[in-house]
Amino acid sequence: MSANDTPTIDRSPSERADVCVVGAGPAGGLLSHSLAKRGHDVVVLEAGPRFDLQSRLRRMERSLRPAHDRSDVWDMGGARDAFTSSGSVSYPLNTTRVKGVGGTTLHWIGYTPRLHPKDFEMDSRYGLGVDWPLDYEDVRPYYADVEAEMGVSGGTDNPFAPPREESFPMDAFPPSYSDTLFEEACDELDITLHSVPQARNHESYDGRSGCVGYGTCMPVCPSGAKYSGDVHIRKAESEGARVLDRVPVQRLEHDDAGETVEAAVYATPDGTEHRQEARQFVIACGAVETPRLLLLSESEQYPNGLANTSDAVGRYFMEHALVGMGGRLDQPTKQHRVGFTTSVTHQFYDHEEPTPGSFFVGLLNYAGPTTVGAALSDGSWGDELASTLATRVGGYVGTEALVEQLPREDSRVTLDTSKTDDHGNPVPDVSWKIGDHAVETARKALDVQRDIMDELGATVTYAANPTQPWAGSHPMGTTRMGTDPSESVVDERLRTHDLSNLSIASSSVFPTGGAMNPTVTIGALSLKAADHIHADL
Repeated sequence: MSANDTPTIDRSPSERADVCVVGAGPAGGLLSHSLAKRGHDVVVLEAGPRFDLQSRLRRMERSLRPAHDRSDVWDMGGARDAFTSSGSVSYPLNTTRVKGVGGTTLHWIGYTPRLHPKDFEMDSRYGLGVDWPLDYEDVRPYYADVEAEMGVSGGTDNPFAPPREESFPMDAFPPSYSDTLFEEACDELDITLHSVPQARNHESYDGRSGCVGYGTCMPVCPSGAKYSGDVHIRKAESEGARVLDRVPVQRLEHDDAGETVEAAVYATPDGTEHRQEARQFVIACGAVETPRLLLLSESEQYPNGLANTSDAVGRYFMEHALVGMGGRLDQPTKQHRVGFTTSVTHQFYDHEEPTPGSFFVGLLNYAGPTTVGAALSDGSWGDELASTLATRVGGYVGTEALVEQLPREDSRVTLDTSKTDDHGNPVPDVSWKIGDHAVETARKALDVQRDIMDELGATVTYAANPTQPWAGSHPMGTTRMGTDPSESVVDERLRTHDLSNLSIASSSVFPTGGAMNPTVTIGALSLKAADHIHADL
């Protein structure tokens, strides 16, 4: 239960703040802390609750029980979180996100690879997609800053990594037992394995414990060793920021000229609406709720949605197509003793030809059922159950790949006016269309995984369908960054072209998505946006 369920919580607006941030995930947390520690008056408005840290053990237990799905762990679902998925590939929005202080990093896997230089230059290099108005060198110092802020464990063993000068804050996690089983097969195939950087404490760091091996990293880390955005929300509060939970913003209101935002209108749990005024506003709600809020904020000056004179708000929705493969070996593989991947290969990421595109392959440490999950779903007891578990658990292996998707104008987030949320607002409709480039790349990624499984001697028991991939839980695009106001929503400073005091800190600003987990890039751009807002203030 949220501590803010008590009637004594003050959710009234502050006097006109310096900065109002909508969203308390990693983007909102990092940006708010950066501004608050420099003396600015910051108010953060979060739609979801503030989760009690002590509830994480209970949430871990819930995640292990087969009666609960992933959305149950962090209380997602119902009218508050209603949505529509109308695209060619079903989009499971409520399993990809969490609403609450900490945001989606409450249940993320924690990987923090940087985008590569080529990801910023897709059009000029390959004639695909668009170029970013920034390049890798523009973002590089912010990458180092956010790795230090989050606490990233990583190594120097990746020969395919983008350039860096700074050491990771902590050493990489060593290869798991099952990784060692894969090594010989990958060597035979001339595939180079290496560690993956991740925002998970290899040792005690920044007042948080080192990883203690619960093995349930996704969807919940009970120890707090894995970084989540609530870390920087608490830091922002210690610097004087005010954070309100369970106050979904209904719309943004602008001045008479339509040049600046004047207030964020939010609702409290009793249904009362308030106006939070500020000098600067930042939307940090992710790639679905950010365009939704702008579309809900239509006005006479902005009939198609706030900051949407380009008609680009909601368009170019991207996801990382996730394709995996699993099987069995006739020997123990010790799955679920480590709840995250420790070895990957980025060997297939940088490429000379336009297609297939980028992907990387990771070796799973959580393939097959857990002992607890298998026991609870079997229904037998005693010796019979022990015999069943001996055959059902153990010997599993698995691989997965994240695949690059190109931006498509018709892959988009719109409002579904036929369905409303608990405040009577139209819900988001996610129409995810992956395109031929992603399908071709997914086929290549599955070919590589099949080669590894065959060389390993595994019996393959499942393989993803490249035309109907899983969602990598990395929504991107929808308020893209660019230099041309007629084709983009924000500029290279992350400020909207249409309103001079409205910025966006989110994966929604990505012009292209690459095939690397996006969170460290989200954090880097958030710190960059904070620097620009500080300069404006």
